[in-house]
Amino acid sequence: MEEELPPLQSDLPSPNPASSIDATLQKKHQAMLDRLSNRHQSRQKTATTSTTIDSTASFLSTFTESKRSIESQLNNSPNTPDPTLLKSHLANISSSISSLEKLVAESSYFLPSYELRSSLKCIENLKQALENLNSQLLPKKKFSFKNKSTSKPNPGNSNTNPIPPNPSHIPQSIRDSPGIRNKENQTLSKNFKNFKEIGEFTLSDLDSCEVRLIGCINALFVNRLRNCRVYTGPVIGSILLEEVENCVFVLASHQIRIHYAKNCDFYLRVRSRPIIEDCGGVRFAPYCLRYVGIEEDLTKAGLEEEKENWGNVDDFKWLRAVKSPNWSVLEESERIGCVEIEDSGSTEAEMEIEGV
Repeated sequence: MEEELPPLQSDLPSPNPASSIDATLQKKHQAMLDRLSNRHQSRQKTATTSTTIDSTASFLSTFTESKRSIESQLNNSPNTPDPTLLKSHLANISSSISSLEKLVAESSYFLPSYELRSSLKCIENLKQALENLNSQLLPKKKFSFKNKSTSKPNPGNSNTNPIPPNPSHIPQSIRDSPGIRNKENQTLSKNFKNFKEIGEFTLSDLDSCEVRLIGCINALFVNRLRNCRVYTGPVIGSILLEEVENCVFVLASHQIRIHYAKNCDFYLRVRSRPIIEDCGGVRFAPYCLRYVGIEEDLTKAGLEEEKENWGNVDDFKWLRAVKSPNWSVLEESERIGCVEIEDSGSTEAEMEIEGV
């Protein structure tokens, strides 16, 4: 029997050189792709930073020019005793300040915190300067930006002013504007759709009330509310809230500032970062209001798109790197869900009776 010889070396399976080369090339190709990807991301990051810097520079240029123009108007008032001319001059300055405030609101999503604070502080100074000028030119009648208590003492009724003002803080935001004031345990509805234009509207000194505002207004001021629920359609300009406690607010606006709020929930749609100062226990969630025609109103106000800014809150009294403990995101399990309100059908005559 012939002995079986082992296979020759040439008969054994040999490694595939082409396969080794393919693997090497594949590794080199992947490494090249990784380098290109990292380079692209680096360029994108640089471009984004450059765009932000350019946007901030453009804003500062426009803001500075507008500020100088307003200061020039403040320093060059007409030398005339005619109250009509003086009122027109003051109204023009007020309009310019409002436009500047809107510019800040629309730009605040990309502005550094320092620039945003400085701009808002500058606007407050301009408002105060306008108030001082108004007191000089028209001392018998305030024009705007004034301190005014809307509550009248009534010795026979201790509930006339359900929320007494804080003596250490006299609010600047109570304007001489239409609004709802001094109510308790009521459901209050207003429909602005039948009006040509509603400028500033005020909610003040309300206790345990539900407020429903349908349609667009230019600005909303909220002061001294307790245990209330407030549902509003879109506000074209800004919303300012002061001294509110244990309330629920459903609001949409370009800019929202909240001062001295305690234990309140805010459901917001806002173009810029919400700003809080001297607040505690405030929680935030997305806007959840519905009524017939609200989409049209949101479009009119430039708020048709949800920017997710409701949870990007700026606490101006918290300057540390860690998140402020004064606010939080409202857990989904604790949110009120979609709120639907109906057209109240308020007529112009009804509104005039109540000071509108």
